[in-house]
Amino acid sequence: MRDILIGVDAGTSVIKSIAFDIAGRQIAAAALPNHYETLPGGGAEQDLTRTWADAATTLRQLADKVPDLAKRTVAIAVTGQGDGTWLIDEKGEPVAKGWLWLDARAAAVVEEIRARPEDRLRFERTGSGLAACQQGSQFVFMKRTMPEMLGKAATAFHCKDWLYFRLTGERATDPSEGTFTFGDFHTRDYSDDVLDVLGVADLRHLLPPIVDGTRHSAALSQAAAEATGMLAGTPVVLGYVDVVCTALGAGLFDRERKPGCSIIGSTGMHMRLAETPDDVQLNDAATGYTMAMPSPGVFAQMQSNMAATLNIDWVLGLASGILASQGISRSNGEMIALVDAWIAAAQPASLLYQPYVSEAGERGPFVDANARAGFVGISSRHGYADLVRAVFEGLAFAARDCYAAMGPLPREVRLTGGAARSPALRKILGAVVGADIRTSAREEAGAAGAAMIAAVCVGLYPSMDACVGEWVTPLLGEAEPSDRNLAAIYDRVTPSYMLAHQALRPVWRAMAASQAN
Repeated sequence: MRDILIGVDAGTSVIKSIAFDIAGRQIAAAALPNHYETLPGGGAEQDLTRTWADAATTLRQLADKVPDLAKRTVAIAVTGQGDGTWLIDEKGEPVAKGWLWLDARAAAVVEEIRARPEDRLRFERTGSGLAACQQGSQFVFMKRTMPEMLGKAATAFHCKDWLYFRLTGERATDPSEGTFTFGDFHTRDYSDDVLDVLGVADLRHLLPPIVDGTRHSAALSQAAAEATGMLAGTPVVLGYVDVVCTALGAGLFDRERKPGCSIIGSTGMHMRLAETPDDVQLNDAATGYTMAMPSPGVFAQMQSNMAATLNIDWVLGLASGILASQGISRSNGEMIALVDAWIAAAQPASLLYQPYVSEAGERGPFVDANARAGFVGISSRHGYADLVRAVFEGLAFAARDCYAAMGPLPREVRLTGGAARSPALRKILGAVVGADIRTSAREEAGAAGAAMIAAVCVGLYPSMDACVGEWVTPLLGEAEPSDRNLAAIYDRVTPSYMLAHQALRPVWRAMAASQAN
């Protein structure tokens, strides 16, 4: 009996394969750490061959945990980290290592293109602001600096597209990544106008066909079956980009309540649901993303702050580093266990923290590759606990900043990602945004979202609405009400947070210029 759906999620930190029954209950999981390297000048690259090998390994490991997995699998769906550029040649071999969303080498290209009046046309077609992490700006940088590499390429993928290719032999991308990078969100297809604005019309041949995973699948190849331990011919579905799949699994697709959805992981992604193209609200700053959802005419409108839990890792690393210098070892888990006590010991909003700790700067709700993290308002009375609380508050202010760029603040936020487990973060975020916070018992929202697309594709559900009713809604927890007293404090501080990053932008630019010389 075929009664299992598999979601493969190739993230920035972890590559995982998750088995679900056809009603959405998680059965088993297998995972490996992902591997990528950072380079001088802002590069971030990942080996394509290793990525495929790791993904295949997780499928074999999953089979060790689930009896008769191969025979019981209805379909395999794949999603993965978004943006970036993964080039292969005509034979299907990698031309170079994949460029990731963390890659900042195209930052100057972004500033140049965004300064042109015609970039507004590109923004209105895609519904998405231009950033250094995107394939469009990376194409321009490669044309100028690495034309030989581009000349060897036959197809430009994203991470999940590469894995789908290795699973099936089919070159394709999905409607979310295809249109927010090079397309028109109204038509869910590529746009010649966008390619012209970017100056990459001559690279149109590198773009693979766009296929919708809710209606299209391909058969697992014999070679992939041998590598993964699955059965040749098993339907394989190309999921949407990981943030869309995660939003789907976490509860964004709720036409009645229309909640916000925040993914607090390495990066922070904040989303609202747009039920029609006319419901998409574009901002004057030309930032954010508009991504097709796996349902006709429905979109996720997003703003993303570049660094989220990276800030928490940094501030906790300060303390563990000091302890290590004295011969005291503390694991990351041990440090995280102390966070709630530190936050409780500190006064709310006594400091401001700008959470731009990524070397790639910021991309939402403003784009500035020079943006850097910093504290505002430190005095001699402040201690380490104040710094920790300010970092968590900074993440919440960044989330509010992102939601405000998309329209009215949501009354409810569905929260997912590793940091969603922190009671302190949930309380602070709810107060800063002024929203009730609801989390899901779903452990692997991204893989679940991919599997949901496959469930609709193979006919287990007549629509995504029906699938959500069984896979998502029953797993939502009770809403945690926003603390009104704390919210009043944060409301008074919000204008100062926004003024701080506006005022610091020339400082960041000057610092970047001095460091470049």
